[in-house]
Amino acid sequence: MTEMAAVVLRRLALRGDETVLDAGCGTGRVSELLLERLPHGRVLAVDADPRMVEVAAQNLGDRAEVRRVDLLELELPEPVDAVISTATFHWVPDHELLFRRLHAALVPGGRLVAQCGGRGNIAELRRVGDEVAQLPEFAAAFEGWTPPWYYAGPEETEARLLDAGFTDARTWLEPWPVEPEDPAEYLATVTFGAQVQRLAPELRDRYVEAVLGRLEHPGRVDYVRLNLDARRRG
Repeated sequence: MTEMAAVVLRRLALRGDETVLDAGCGTGRVSELLLERLPHGRVLAVDADPRMVEVAAQNLGDRAEVRRVDLLELELPEPVDAVISTATFHWVPDHELLFRRLHAALVPGGRLVAQCGGRGNIAELRRVGDEVAQLPEFAAAFEGWTPPWYYAGPEETEARLLDAGFTDARTWLEPWPVEPEDPAEYLATVTFGAQVQRLAPELRDRYVEAVLGRLEHPGRVDYVRLNLDARRRG
């Protein structure tokens, strides 16, 4: 994920004295990369997860301002020069409101550069995961469960950016296959963390093993990333 984020960050041209919002900072790894490019600037790192905010605050110390913020409720006292976000927007269900909030957070001419899971992301994993979730030993844990992610396509994303007031909007999908060293651990903690946490501890390894056993390529995670570049009209 850090490697993906570094590629996204390189798309953002910076002088080094700007104020940049890291929207969905997680543990602060991307914010650390951002700080290297802002020797005379400032980083505002926000995340909705209190655990992530706590870890990010510890990792970043006084080098960045870290806040707990739901992006759908984002309001800043002063607009920022740029917004960067990686691996976050697919966890936000309302992209129309999300883009309006981010547009309002930017100065005129400010840039949004982001990447998240896009249409087709981990498609085989999701299909097999749903099949395994229907097996009798797991079904009760997934009754009434709705996936917490939303993998949008580039066409509707560009339209939403323009509707929110952005200009120069560019969106595209990018396949990004990953081969983790430990597929079971990666699936349990990263790719399918939300599903695994619904299960009783004694069922978690069995669920992961059942999913891996049905995959055509169990050692590969077929990510598809949705890239977004846009600018607030100056």
